[in-house]
Amino acid sequence: MTLAAGAAAAQEIGRVGVDWTGNDIVVEAIKDPKVDGVTCHVSYFDRSVIDRLKKGNWFEQPSDTAISCHQTGPITIGDIDLGRSGEEVFKQGISLFWKKQVVNRIYDKANDTLVYVSHSRQVQDGSAKMALSTVPLYGESVVWSKGKPK
Repeated sequence: MTLAAGAAAAQEIGRVGVDWTGNDIVVEAIKDPKVDGVTCHVSYFDRSVIDRLKKGNWFEQPSDTAISCHQTGPITIGDIDLGRSGEEVFKQGISLFWKKQVVNRIYDKANDTLVYVSHSRQVQDGSAKMALSTVPLYGESVVWSKGKPK
């Protein structure tokens, strides 16, 4: 259930029921908008109406997330942010107002690897729940649109 899209759009590819109340694990595919040939699969918990009625907290999903990113075609890297914080690849709302599920990409130059971090972002009380996935570029035929960083 994508509530708001960021730089990339998520495509729901699976939904697994986990209990009788209608809670599900949702699996989405996210293509990196600046790196052709890389797809991330993200999963998260989608609370049912029954669960919301039973436990309260009507307007918020849990912060738990998982991510796995892989090469799914020839890799062409566009104008990506090479800074230590990287850049946001994807964002969607998981509460009525302030809480977002986010995927950031960081380029690890020393190891020639793209690192993807999935986490939640909140105005306050940030969560330490996160997941990490890497796409090694070493030995692959990679095209950098602006030339490989030195």
